[in-house]
Amino acid sequence: MLKCHDHNSCIDKAILEAILICKANNLRFTDLRQKVFEIILKTHKPVKAYDVLSELQQKDPSAKPPTVYRALDFLLEYGLVHKIHSLNSYSPCSHPKKHNQCCFLICEKCNQIKECCDESLFKAIQNTTNSNKFDPKNTIIEISGTCNKCNSS
Repeated sequence: MLKCHDHNSCIDKAILEAILICKANNLRFTDLRQKVFEIILKTHKPVKAYDVLSELQQKDPSAKPPTVYRALDFLLEYGLVHKIHSLNSYSPCSHPKKHNQCCFLICEKCNQIKECCDESLFKAIQNTTNSNKFDPKNTIIEISGTCNKCNSS
């Protein structure tokens, strides 16, 4: 499901983009926020908050859940990560701040996630919300199943 050929370059690009987004919005991309973001970026699988905390505590035993959750809230608010609700975990956004509508394909075997954008799908949702006089704030669709790679195994 992945198209990342050079993971280090992928991570560097995402961090640079995060720094630019923060600068453009007069925000601080603190060391803690960057460390939390890097932990989420280093795998293409969803990461739970307590896994982030556990990894942080290996380097800084004083790290506590509230600090991790505040960093995650910041990353969510500025479109750098997504919360995968069905897995209660976090995944990096492949295109931060472009839109607030996402569709995720979640492989139940390898746990990889693919972020997808389908304009026609979200237009259908928009038509539904408009006809019901509803103003959506955020649209996230999670589809679980098996990716082609796992189906081939």
